[in-house]
Amino acid sequence: MNRKSPIRPVIRELEPSGISKVTALGLGNPDVLPLWFGETDLVTPPFIRQAAIQALEDGRTFYTNARGIQPLREAIRDFHKRTVGADIALERITVPGGAMLAVVTALQMCCEGGDNVVIVSPIWPNIFQATRVVGAEPRLVRLEEDWNAGRWRLDLNRLFDACDTRTKAMFLASPGNPTGWMLTADEQKQILDFCRARGIAILADEVYGTLIYDGAAHAPSFLSIADEEDAVFAINSFSKPWAMTGWRIGWLTHPKSVEGAAAAMAQCNNTGSTHFAQYGALAALSPEGDAFRALLLDRCRQGRDVVQAWIKQQNRVRWFQPDGAFYGFLHVDGLKDSLGFCQRMVKDDKVGVSPGWAFSLGDGRDDSYLRICFAQDPARLAQALERLEGAIRKL
Repeated sequence: MNRKSPIRPVIRELEPSGISKVTALGLGNPDVLPLWFGETDLVTPPFIRQAAIQALEDGRTFYTNARGIQPLREAIRDFHKRTVGADIALERITVPGGAMLAVVTALQMCCEGGDNVVIVSPIWPNIFQATRVVGAEPRLVRLEEDWNAGRWRLDLNRLFDACDTRTKAMFLASPGNPTGWMLTADEQKQILDFCRARGIAILADEVYGTLIYDGAAHAPSFLSIADEEDAVFAINSFSKPWAMTGWRIGWLTHPKSVEGAAAAMAQCNNTGSTHFAQYGALAALSPEGDAFRALLLDRCRQGRDVVQAWIKQQNRVRWFQPDGAFYGFLHVDGLKDSLGFCQRMVKDDKVGVSPGWAFSLGDGRDDSYLRICFAQDPARLAQALERLEGAIRKL
């Protein structure tokens, strides 16, 4: 029988990310040492868990404001004041659910069919997938490897040249996943000026903003330089700095003028974050939460040192030591099929890492890379790296 399908072609063409294609082979296997996801091996700290438990005991199980409970939004405002020096009006803060939902909301606000989004890559694959879901074209501008200087470099001229009359948004993650690259304050100023002049929205992923290694309280933030009506959408999350990946709570800071639209979209997309979980997030923003962030940062710094020491002993592996986040994007000489390599490694070597292939649109430029998460117990991380080294020797 011939049937005409109502399913959009772009949806039919979506596939699980390259990360999922690896984790499907070993997720939950206790013999596999997992470095594939972007999360620490630390459990959410007790004071956060207890706050959510108490909220449950208090009957916080009903509908609430779809944009987030007011005490949580006030605490987010205070967090921005003390970390980036920005005084953000409550009307600009929405807590729709997980940070990925904040990304989708921002894309929905800015883009429709026929538009494009310029995205700095390598990038977490959910970003270009979400761009496709809303009907826009993802247009990747790749960071350049500067091996002489030992860093990733963004060519602003290439970034700006990638924009045209159909460009409605620019997506930048800083510190970045998977590279750990970080925008400078001067680069942010130039990007903001460019986007202001051309009516292009900035979607700024600042999830790893406090996980940086230069001693500052926060990475340079667009919130510090944008005004309340700039088309800047800053995405943040409780997942990474507070070890709350399974809680699915993030927030979006948006222009003041879209307050009503943000409320309506929060109602349509998710009816807001889980009520009792928001009290755990509120506890995370307390002084006790600041202390935990410092503890996690120290763990990440130790992990980065473990990877750096390991790389010095390798002949075929190199990296740019990350400025922020908790990933190592490892270049492996001779690696040409990162997805196949990672899939074999799960089965044969019992270690899980993410293929570089997943972080681009399949152009092959990242297929010689592997991403690992080093926010782990140092001894366990060293064991995983030893297994990775054995797998590389077989190449």
